[in-house]
Amino acid sequence: MSIEKDDRDYTSGPRNISVNAYEADLKATAHKLNEKESLSAWLTILASGFGLISDGYQNNLMTMANVVFKELYPKDYTSVVATRVSNALLVGAIIGQVIVGLVCDRMGRKVALVGTTLLIVLGATLGTAAHGANPLGLFWFLTIARGITGVGVGGEYPASSTSASEAANEKSIQNRGPIFIMVTNFVLSFGGPLAVSVFLIVLSAAGEHHLQTVWRVCYGFGILLPLTVLVFRMRMLSSKLYRKGAIKRRVPYWLVVKRYWRALIGTCGAWFLYDFVTFPNGVFSGTIISSVIHNGDIKKTAEWQLLLGVIALPGVFVGAWLCNRIGRRNTMILGFSGYIVFGLTIGLSYNKITTIIPLFVVFYGLLQSFGNMVRDIQISLHVLMQVQGPGDMLGLTSSDGTCYGLSAAIGKTGAAVGTQAFTPIQNNLGKRWTFIIAAICGVTGILVTYFFVPDMTGVDLADEDAKFLKYLTENGWEGEIGEDDDKGVIVADDEEKI
Repeated sequence: MSIEKDDRDYTSGPRNISVNAYEADLKATAHKLNEKESLSAWLTILASGFGLISDGYQNNLMTMANVVFKELYPKDYTSVVATRVSNALLVGAIIGQVIVGLVCDRMGRKVALVGTTLLIVLGATLGTAAHGANPLGLFWFLTIARGITGVGVGGEYPASSTSASEAANEKSIQNRGPIFIMVTNFVLSFGGPLAVSVFLIVLSAAGEHHLQTVWRVCYGFGILLPLTVLVFRMRMLSSKLYRKGAIKRRVPYWLVVKRYWRALIGTCGAWFLYDFVTFPNGVFSGTIISSVIHNGDIKKTAEWQLLLGVIALPGVFVGAWLCNRIGRRNTMILGFSGYIVFGLTIGLSYNKITTIIPLFVVFYGLLQSFGNMVRDIQISLHVLMQVQGPGDMLGLTSSDGTCYGLSAAIGKTGAAVGTQAFTPIQNNLGKRWTFIIAAICGVTGILVTYFFVPDMTGVDLADEDAKFLKYLTENGWEGEIGEDDDKGVIVADDEEKI
Protein backbone atom coordinates (compact mmCIF):
# COMPACT_ATOMS: atom_id res chain seq x y z
CA MET A 1 0.00 0.00 0.00
CA SER A 2 1.35 3.43 -0.85
CA ILE A 3 1.14 6.53 1.29
CA GLU A 4 -2.24 8.19 1.02
CA LYS A 5 -2.24 11.82 -0.04
CA ASP A 6 -4.52 14.23 -1.87
CA ASP A 7 -4.02 16.28 -5.02
CA ARG A 8 -3.02 19.53 -3.35
CA ASP A 9 0.41 21.09 -3.79
CA TYR A 10 2.55 20.15 -0.80
CA THR A 11 5.76 21.84 -1.82
CA SER A 12 5.19 24.40 0.92
CA GLY A 13 4.42 21.93 3.69
CA PRO A 14 4.02 18.29 4.73
CA ARG A 15 1.26 16.00 3.50
CA ASN A 16 -1.37 14.33 5.66
CA ILE A 17 -0.81 10.59 6.06
CA SER A 18 -2.97 7.84 7.53
CA VAL A 19 -1.00 5.95 10.17
CA ASN A 20 -1.96 2.58 8.65
CA ALA A 21 -0.87 3.75 5.23
CA TYR A 22 2.37 5.12 6.63
CA GLU A 23 2.99 1.87 8.52
CA ALA A 24 2.54 -0.18 5.36
CA ASP A 25 4.75 2.14 3.32
CA LEU A 26 7.47 2.18 5.97
CA LYS A 27 7.71 -1.60 6.16
CA ALA A 28 7.47 -1.95 2.40
CA THR A 29 10.29 0.46 1.60
CA ALA A 30 12.65 0.17 4.59
CA HIS A 31 14.78 -2.47 2.89
CA LYS A 32 14.41 -1.35 -0.74
CA LEU A 33 17.57 0.63 -1.44
CA ASN A 34 18.74 2.07 -4.70
CA GLU A 35 22.39 1.74 -5.66
CA LYS A 36 23.39 5.03 -4.05
CA GLU A 37 21.51 4.23 -0.83
CA SER A 38 22.99 0.71 -0.70
CA LEU A 39 26.52 2.02 -1.04
CA SER A 40 25.82 4.72 1.54
CA ALA A 41 24.51 2.08 3.97
CA TRP A 42 27.75 0.08 3.73
CA LEU A 43 29.86 3.22 4.03
CA THR A 44 27.82 4.35 7.03
CA ILE A 45 28.53 1.04 8.76
CA LEU A 46 32.27 1.30 8.00
CA ALA A 47 32.44 4.98 8.96
CA SER A 48 30.74 4.25 12.27
CA GLY A 49 33.34 1.59 12.92
CA PHE A 50 36.27 3.90 12.17
CA GLY A 51 34.67 6.70 14.18
CA LEU A 52 34.18 4.48 17.21
CA ILE A 53 37.78 3.22 16.99
CA SER A 54 38.68 6.83 17.72
CA ASP A 55 36.37 6.76 20.72
CA GLY A 56 37.88 3.51 21.97
CA TYR A 57 41.37 4.95 21.60
CA GLN A 58 40.45 8.06 23.58
CA ASN A 59 38.72 5.97 26.27
CA ASN A 60 41.92 3.98 26.81
CA LEU A 61 44.52 6.68 26.26
CA MET A 62 44.85 7.43 29.96
CA THR A 63 45.60 3.79 30.84
CA MET A 64 49.33 4.15 30.17
CA ALA A 65 49.33 7.96 30.43
CA ASN A 66 48.50 7.57 34.13
CA VAL A 67 51.59 5.38 34.56
CA VAL A 68 53.79 7.87 32.65
CA PHE A 69 52.54 10.92 34.55
CA LYS A 70 53.12 9.14 37.86
CA GLU A 71 56.71 8.47 36.75
CA LEU A 72 57.31 12.03 35.54
CA TYR A 73 55.55 13.86 38.38
CA PRO A 74 55.58 11.56 41.42
CA LYS A 75 54.73 14.38 43.86
CA ASP A 76 52.30 16.39 41.73
CA TYR A 77 50.35 13.60 40.05
CA THR A 78 48.40 12.57 43.12
CA SER A 79 45.44 10.21 43.14
CA VAL A 80 43.13 13.24 43.21
CA VAL A 81 44.75 14.76 40.10
CA ALA A 82 44.81 11.40 38.30
CA THR A 83 41.12 10.90 38.99
CA ARG A 84 40.27 14.42 37.79
CA VAL A 85 42.16 14.08 34.49
CA SER A 86 40.82 10.58 33.89
CA ASN A 87 37.25 11.58 34.72
CA ALA A 88 37.26 14.66 32.47
CA LEU A 89 36.55 12.55 29.38
CA LEU A 90 33.59 10.89 31.09
CA VAL A 91 32.09 14.17 32.30
CA GLY A 92 32.46 15.58 28.80
CA ALA A 93 30.87 12.43 27.38
CA ILE A 94 27.81 12.88 29.58
CA ILE A 95 27.39 16.44 28.31
CA GLY A 96 28.00 15.36 24.71
CA GLN A 97 25.47 12.52 24.81
CA VAL A 98 22.70 14.85 25.87
CA ILE A 99 23.62 17.90 23.75
CA VAL A 100 24.44 15.98 20.58
CA GLY A 101 21.22 14.02 21.01
CA LEU A 102 19.33 17.32 20.88
CA VAL A 103 21.34 18.36 17.83
CA CYS A 104 20.31 15.12 16.11
CA ASP A 105 16.70 16.02 16.77
CA ARG A 106 16.77 19.67 15.78
CA MET A 107 19.45 19.91 13.09
CA GLY A 108 19.85 16.36 11.80
CA ARG A 109 22.28 13.52 12.31
CA LYS A 110 24.76 14.66 9.68
CA VAL A 111 25.41 17.93 11.54
CA ALA A 112 25.82 15.99 14.79
CA LEU A 113 28.32 13.51 13.31
CA VAL A 114 30.48 16.20 11.73
CA GLY A 115 30.35 18.20 14.97
CA THR A 116 31.45 15.27 17.15
CA THR A 117 34.36 14.55 14.81
CA LEU A 118 35.57 18.15 14.94
CA LEU A 119 35.29 18.25 18.74
CA ILE A 120 37.43 15.12 19.09
CA VAL A 121 40.04 16.63 16.77
CA LEU A 122 40.03 19.90 18.73
CA GLY A 123 40.28 18.20 22.12
CA ALA A 124 43.05 15.84 20.99
CA THR A 125 45.00 18.77 19.51
CA LEU A 126 44.74 20.77 22.73
CA GLY A 127 45.80 17.73 24.76
CA THR A 128 48.84 17.17 22.56
CA ALA A 129 49.92 20.80 22.93
CA ALA A 130 49.07 21.08 26.63
CA HIS A 131 51.42 23.22 28.74
CA GLY A 132 51.37 24.98 32.05
CA ALA A 133 53.50 27.27 34.19
CA ASN A 134 53.87 24.29 36.54
CA PRO A 135 52.73 20.65 36.65
CA LEU A 136 49.44 21.65 38.26
CA GLY A 137 48.72 24.03 35.36
CA LEU A 138 49.59 21.29 32.85
CA PHE A 139 47.12 18.89 34.41
CA TRP A 140 44.34 21.50 34.48
CA PHE A 141 45.02 22.14 30.79
CA LEU A 142 44.79 18.40 30.12
CA THR A 143 41.58 18.21 32.15
CA ILE A 144 39.93 20.84 29.92
CA ALA A 145 41.28 19.26 26.73
CA ARG A 146 40.05 15.81 27.76
CA GLY A 147 36.67 17.31 28.63
CA ILE A 148 36.32 18.77 25.12
CA THR A 149 37.35 15.43 23.63
CA GLY A 150 34.76 13.76 25.84
CA VAL A 151 31.94 15.89 24.46
CA GLY A 152 32.83 14.61 20.99
CA VAL A 153 33.27 11.02 22.15
CA GLY A 154 29.96 11.10 24.00
CA GLY A 155 28.20 12.50 20.98
CA GLU A 156 29.24 9.47 18.92
CA TYR A 157 26.88 7.26 20.93
CA PRO A 158 23.52 8.82 19.93
CA ALA A 159 24.74 9.83 16.47
CA SER A 160 27.10 7.16 15.12
CA SER A 161 25.74 4.04 16.82
CA THR A 162 22.14 4.65 15.77
CA SER A 163 23.11 5.31 12.14
CA ALA A 164 25.15 2.07 12.11
CA SER A 165 22.20 0.11 13.51
CA GLU A 166 19.77 1.46 10.93
CA ALA A 167 22.21 0.83 8.08
CA ALA A 168 22.82 -2.74 9.30
CA ASN A 169 19.04 -3.25 9.56
CA GLU A 170 18.60 -2.12 5.96
CA LYS A 171 21.34 -4.42 4.65
CA SER A 172 20.68 -7.57 6.71
CA ILE A 173 17.94 -8.01 9.31
CA GLN A 174 19.04 -11.55 10.18
CA ASN A 175 22.66 -10.62 10.81
CA ARG A 176 22.02 -7.09 12.02
CA GLY A 177 22.96 -7.88 15.63
CA PRO A 178 26.38 -9.42 14.89
CA ILE A 179 27.17 -6.79 12.22
CA PHE A 180 26.25 -3.98 14.55
CA ILE A 181 28.26 -5.44 17.42
CA MET A 182 31.36 -5.79 15.25
CA VAL A 183 31.30 -2.15 14.09
CA THR A 184 30.50 -0.76 17.54
CA ASN A 185 31.62 -2.78 20.54
CA PHE A 186 34.48 -4.57 18.80
CA VAL A 187 36.11 -1.36 17.60
CA LEU A 188 35.48 0.33 20.96
CA SER A 189 37.16 -2.60 22.71
CA PHE A 190 39.93 -2.73 20.11
CA GLY A 191 40.77 0.84 21.12
CA GLY A 192 42.42 -0.57 24.27
CA PRO A 193 45.04 -2.78 22.59
CA LEU A 194 45.46 -0.10 19.90
CA ALA A 195 46.28 2.60 22.47
CA VAL A 196 48.80 0.35 24.25
CA SER A 197 50.33 -0.78 20.93
CA VAL A 198 50.86 2.83 19.87
CA PHE A 199 52.38 3.53 23.28
CA LEU A 200 54.82 0.61 22.99
CA ILE A 201 55.88 1.60 19.47
CA VAL A 202 56.49 5.20 20.49
CA LEU A 203 58.25 4.14 23.70
CA SER A 204 60.57 1.83 21.77
CA ALA A 205 61.38 4.60 19.28
CA ALA A 206 61.85 7.45 21.77
CA GLY A 207 63.21 5.51 24.73
CA GLU A 208 62.20 5.53 28.38
CA HIS A 209 64.23 8.70 28.97
CA HIS A 210 61.91 10.74 26.71
CA LEU A 211 58.56 10.09 28.34
CA GLN A 212 57.43 13.66 27.61
CA THR A 213 57.72 12.91 23.91
CA VAL A 214 56.03 9.54 24.33
CA TRP A 215 52.81 10.77 25.88
CA ARG A 216 52.49 13.75 23.52
CA VAL A 217 52.91 11.58 20.42
CA CYS A 218 50.29 9.17 21.78
CA TYR A 219 47.91 12.07 22.29
CA GLY A 220 48.72 13.34 18.79
CA PHE A 221 47.87 9.99 17.21
CA GLY A 222 44.34 10.54 18.50
CA ILE A 223 44.01 13.50 16.11
CA LEU A 224 44.44 11.31 13.03
CA LEU A 225 41.75 8.68 13.74
CA PRO A 226 38.64 10.90 13.57
CA LEU A 227 39.96 12.66 10.46
CA THR A 228 39.67 9.36 8.54
CA VAL A 229 35.86 9.64 8.51
CA LEU A 230 35.37 13.41 8.37
CA VAL A 231 35.10 13.65 4.57
CA PHE A 232 32.59 10.80 4.37
CA ARG A 233 30.44 12.25 7.12
CA MET A 234 30.26 15.56 5.31
CA ARG A 235 28.83 13.74 2.25
CA MET A 236 26.77 11.01 3.96
CA LEU A 237 23.09 10.18 3.36
CA SER A 238 20.81 9.59 6.34
CA SER A 239 19.38 6.08 6.47
CA LYS A 240 15.97 5.49 4.89
CA LEU A 241 14.55 4.52 8.28
CA TYR A 242 15.72 7.82 9.77
CA ARG A 243 14.44 9.89 6.84
CA LYS A 244 11.01 8.27 6.99
CA GLY A 245 10.71 8.07 10.77
CA ALA A 246 12.31 11.18 12.24
CA ILE A 247 9.93 13.23 14.36
CA LYS A 248 11.06 16.84 14.31
CA ARG A 249 8.29 18.57 16.25
CA ARG A 250 5.87 17.82 19.09
CA VAL A 251 8.01 14.93 20.31
CA PRO A 252 5.75 12.71 22.50
CA TYR A 253 8.16 12.18 25.37
CA TRP A 254 5.48 11.48 27.98
CA LEU A 255 3.81 8.78 25.89
CA VAL A 256 7.16 7.05 25.46
CA VAL A 257 7.98 7.13 29.16
CA LYS A 258 4.46 6.02 30.06
CA ARG A 259 4.71 2.90 27.93
CA TYR A 260 8.39 1.98 28.24
CA TRP A 261 9.44 3.01 31.74
CA ARG A 262 10.20 -0.61 32.63
CA ALA A 263 12.58 -1.06 29.71
CA LEU A 264 14.19 2.27 30.53
CA ILE A 265 15.03 1.07 34.02
CA GLY A 266 16.52 -2.11 32.58
CA THR A 267 18.70 -0.64 29.87
CA CYS A 268 19.86 2.39 31.85
CA GLY A 269 20.42 0.37 35.02
CA ALA A 270 22.43 -2.31 33.22
CA TRP A 271 24.52 0.32 31.41
CA PHE A 272 25.20 2.16 34.68
CA LEU A 273 26.45 -1.04 36.34
CA TYR A 274 28.56 -2.06 33.37
CA ASP A 275 30.28 1.33 33.11
CA PHE A 276 30.69 1.55 36.90
CA VAL A 277 32.86 -1.58 36.76
CA THR A 278 34.52 -1.45 33.36
CA PHE A 279 35.70 2.13 32.96
CA PRO A 280 37.66 2.54 36.20
CA ASN A 281 39.12 -0.94 35.81
CA GLY A 282 40.19 0.02 32.29
CA VAL A 283 41.56 3.48 33.06
CA PHE A 284 43.47 2.37 36.15
CA SER A 285 44.40 -1.16 35.02
CA GLY A 286 47.87 0.07 34.02
CA THR A 287 48.34 1.50 37.50
CA ILE A 288 47.15 -1.76 39.09
CA ILE A 289 49.48 -3.88 36.94
CA SER A 290 52.37 -1.49 37.62
CA SER A 291 51.82 -1.90 41.36
CA VAL A 292 52.26 -5.69 41.20
CA ILE A 293 55.30 -5.68 38.86
CA HIS A 294 58.76 -5.56 40.40
CA ASN A 295 60.05 -1.96 40.27
CA GLY A 296 56.97 -0.96 38.25
CA ASP A 297 58.86 -1.09 34.92
CA ILE A 298 56.90 0.97 32.35
CA LYS A 299 57.63 -1.21 29.33
CA LYS A 300 56.74 -4.43 31.15
CA THR A 301 53.59 -2.76 32.47
CA ALA A 302 52.59 -1.85 28.90
CA GLU A 303 53.31 -5.37 27.65
CA TRP A 304 51.12 -6.95 30.33
CA GLN A 305 48.50 -4.30 29.68
CA LEU A 306 48.49 -5.22 26.00
CA LEU A 307 47.96 -8.89 26.90
CA LEU A 308 45.09 -7.91 29.17
CA GLY A 309 43.46 -5.91 26.37
CA VAL A 310 43.83 -8.76 23.87
CA ILE A 311 42.32 -11.29 26.29
CA ALA A 312 39.31 -8.98 26.68
CA LEU A 313 38.54 -9.03 22.94
CA PRO A 314 37.18 -12.61 22.58
CA GLY A 315 34.20 -11.62 24.72
CA VAL A 316 33.07 -9.39 21.87
CA PHE A 317 33.09 -12.28 19.38
CA VAL A 318 31.40 -14.66 21.79
CA GLY A 319 28.67 -12.10 22.47
CA ALA A 320 28.16 -11.52 18.74
CA TRP A 321 27.95 -15.30 18.16
CA LEU A 322 25.55 -15.92 21.05
CA CYS A 323 23.20 -12.96 20.65
CA ASN A 324 21.01 -14.66 18.02
CA ARG A 325 21.43 -18.17 19.43
CA ILE A 326 20.50 -17.81 23.08
CA GLY A 327 18.97 -14.32 22.89
CA ARG A 328 20.25 -10.89 23.82
CA ARG A 329 18.96 -10.90 27.38
CA ASN A 330 20.47 -14.32 28.19
CA THR A 331 23.79 -13.24 26.68
CA MET A 332 23.82 -10.19 28.91
CA ILE A 333 23.07 -12.33 31.98
CA LEU A 334 25.98 -14.60 31.03
CA GLY A 335 28.27 -11.57 30.80
CA PHE A 336 27.26 -10.30 34.23
CA SER A 337 27.88 -13.82 35.59
CA GLY A 338 31.52 -13.43 34.56
CA TYR A 339 31.77 -10.42 36.89
CA ILE A 340 30.72 -12.67 39.76
CA VAL A 341 33.07 -15.56 38.96
CA PHE A 342 36.23 -13.62 38.15
CA GLY A 343 35.53 -10.67 40.45
CA LEU A 344 35.30 -12.97 43.46
CA THR A 345 38.21 -15.15 42.29
CA ILE A 346 40.57 -12.18 42.01
CA GLY A 347 39.20 -10.28 45.01
CA LEU A 348 39.23 -13.14 47.52
CA SER A 349 42.70 -14.36 46.51
CA TYR A 350 44.24 -10.98 45.64
CA ASN A 351 47.38 -11.24 47.77
CA LYS A 352 48.25 -14.65 46.34
CA ILE A 353 47.16 -14.23 42.73
CA THR A 354 49.13 -10.98 42.27
CA THR A 355 52.35 -12.88 43.01
CA ILE A 356 51.70 -14.86 39.82
CA ILE A 357 51.46 -12.01 37.32
CA PRO A 358 50.48 -14.08 34.23
CA LEU A 359 47.60 -15.70 36.13
CA PHE A 360 46.47 -12.34 37.50
CA VAL A 361 46.50 -10.70 34.06
CA VAL A 362 44.63 -13.62 32.46
CA PHE A 363 41.88 -13.57 35.09
CA TYR A 364 41.73 -9.77 34.94
CA GLY A 365 41.41 -10.00 31.15
CA LEU A 366 38.63 -12.59 31.42
CA LEU A 367 36.75 -10.27 33.76
CA GLN A 368 36.94 -7.58 31.08
CA SER A 369 36.07 -10.11 28.37
CA PHE A 370 32.79 -11.04 30.04
CA GLY A 371 32.15 -7.33 30.44
CA ASN A 372 32.44 -6.99 26.67
CA MET A 373 29.65 -9.53 26.30
CA VAL A 374 27.49 -7.27 28.42
CA ARG A 375 28.41 -4.23 26.32
CA ASP A 376 27.71 -6.18 23.11
CA ILE A 377 24.09 -6.57 24.09
CA GLN A 378 23.78 -3.31 25.98
CA ILE A 379 24.73 -1.19 22.96
CA SER A 380 22.59 -3.38 20.70
CA LEU A 381 19.56 -3.12 22.98
CA HIS A 382 19.87 0.62 23.38
CA VAL A 383 19.80 1.17 19.64
CA LEU A 384 17.18 -1.49 18.92
CA MET A 385 14.91 -0.04 21.56
CA GLN A 386 15.05 3.41 20.02
CA VAL A 387 12.12 2.56 17.86
CA GLN A 388 9.81 1.70 20.68
CA GLY A 389 10.76 3.28 23.91
CA PRO A 390 13.30 4.69 26.27
CA GLY A 391 16.65 3.24 26.65
CA ASP A 392 17.28 4.37 23.15
CA MET A 393 13.73 5.21 23.45
CA LEU A 394 12.22 7.12 20.59
CA GLY A 395 14.99 6.09 18.26
CA LEU A 396 13.70 6.43 14.79
CA THR A 397 11.45 9.12 16.06
CA SER A 398 12.95 12.45 16.99
CA SER A 399 14.12 11.39 20.36
CA ASP A 400 16.30 8.87 18.69
CA GLY A 401 18.95 11.42 19.58
CA THR A 402 17.60 12.99 22.76
CA CYS A 403 16.48 9.91 24.65
CA TYR A 404 19.26 7.64 23.45
CA GLY A 405 21.73 10.31 24.47
CA LEU A 406 20.07 10.70 27.84
CA SER A 407 20.12 6.99 28.64
CA ALA A 408 23.70 6.63 27.43
CA ALA A 409 24.59 9.60 29.64
CA ILE A 410 23.22 7.68 32.64
CA GLY A 411 25.60 4.89 31.74
CA LYS A 412 28.51 7.31 31.54
CA THR A 413 27.44 8.69 34.91
CA GLY A 414 28.08 5.21 36.24
CA ALA A 415 31.54 5.34 34.69
CA ALA A 416 32.25 8.75 36.26
CA VAL A 417 30.99 7.61 39.67
CA GLY A 418 33.01 4.41 39.43
CA THR A 419 36.18 6.28 38.44
CA GLN A 420 35.69 8.80 41.24
CA ALA A 421 35.13 6.03 43.80
CA PHE A 422 37.89 3.72 42.54
CA THR A 423 40.82 5.29 44.40
CA PRO A 424 38.94 5.82 47.71
CA ILE A 425 37.85 2.18 47.60
CA GLN A 426 41.44 1.07 47.10
CA ASN A 427 42.80 3.39 49.80
CA ASN A 428 40.16 2.63 52.44
CA LEU A 429 39.16 -0.97 51.77
CA GLY A 430 42.10 -2.34 49.80
CA LYS A 431 42.67 -3.20 46.15
CA ARG A 432 40.86 -6.52 46.47
CA TRP A 433 37.57 -4.72 47.07
CA THR A 434 37.53 -3.16 43.59
CA PHE A 435 37.09 -6.71 42.28
CA ILE A 436 34.68 -7.83 44.99
CA ILE A 437 32.47 -4.81 44.23
CA ALA A 438 32.61 -5.82 40.56
CA ALA A 439 31.12 -9.17 41.60
CA ILE A 440 28.38 -7.40 43.57
CA CYS A 441 27.58 -5.34 40.49
CA GLY A 442 27.40 -8.60 38.54
CA VAL A 443 24.69 -9.94 40.86
CA THR A 444 22.77 -6.66 40.63
CA GLY A 445 23.17 -6.63 36.84
CA ILE A 446 21.68 -10.10 36.51
CA LEU A 447 18.63 -9.08 38.55
CA VAL A 448 18.12 -5.84 36.60
CA THR A 449 18.51 -7.65 33.28
CA TYR A 450 16.16 -10.49 34.16
CA PHE A 451 13.34 -8.34 35.49
CA PHE A 452 13.58 -5.22 33.31
CA VAL A 453 15.46 -5.81 30.04
CA PRO A 454 13.29 -6.94 27.09
CA ASP A 455 14.61 -9.53 24.65
CA MET A 456 14.84 -7.81 21.24
CA THR A 457 16.34 -10.76 19.35
CA GLY A 458 15.31 -10.79 15.68
CA VAL A 459 13.30 -7.57 15.84
CA ASP A 460 13.03 -5.59 12.59
CA LEU A 461 13.47 -1.88 13.25
CA ALA A 462 10.93 -1.01 10.55
CA ASP A 463 8.27 -3.21 12.21
CA GLU A 464 8.98 -1.72 15.61
CA ASP A 465 8.92 1.81 14.26
CA ALA A 466 5.53 1.16 12.65
CA LYS A 467 4.13 -0.28 15.89
CA PHE A 468 5.37 2.72 17.79
CA LEU A 469 3.74 5.17 15.39
CA LYS A 470 0.46 3.26 15.68
CA TYR A 471 0.69 3.46 19.47
CA LEU A 472 1.16 7.23 19.25
CA THR A 473 -1.90 7.78 17.11
CA GLU A 474 -4.00 5.49 19.31
CA ASN A 475 -3.20 7.88 22.12
CA GLY A 476 -4.21 10.95 20.13
CA TRP A 477 -0.79 12.18 19.02
CA GLU A 478 -0.50 14.05 15.74
CA GLY A 479 2.67 15.56 14.32
CA GLU A 480 5.17 15.84 11.49
CA ILE A 481 7.27 12.84 10.69
CA GLY A 482 10.06 12.25 8.21
CA GLU A 483 12.67 14.42 6.55
CA ASP A 484 12.49 16.39 3.33
CA ASP A 485 10.59 14.46 0.62
CA ASP A 486 9.56 11.77 3.10
CA LYS A 487 7.87 14.21 5.47
CA GLY A 488 4.19 13.89 6.35
CA VAL A 489 1.68 14.74 9.06
CA ILE A 490 0.42 11.63 10.82
CA VAL A 491 -3.32 11.65 11.50
CA ALA A 492 -5.61 9.08 13.04
CA ASP A 493 -7.27 6.73 10.53
CA ASP A 494 -10.79 7.60 11.58
CA GLU A 495 -10.23 11.30 10.99
CA GLU A 496 -11.10 13.06 7.76
CA LYS A 497 -7.99 13.78 5.70
CA ILE A 498 -7.81 17.35 4.48
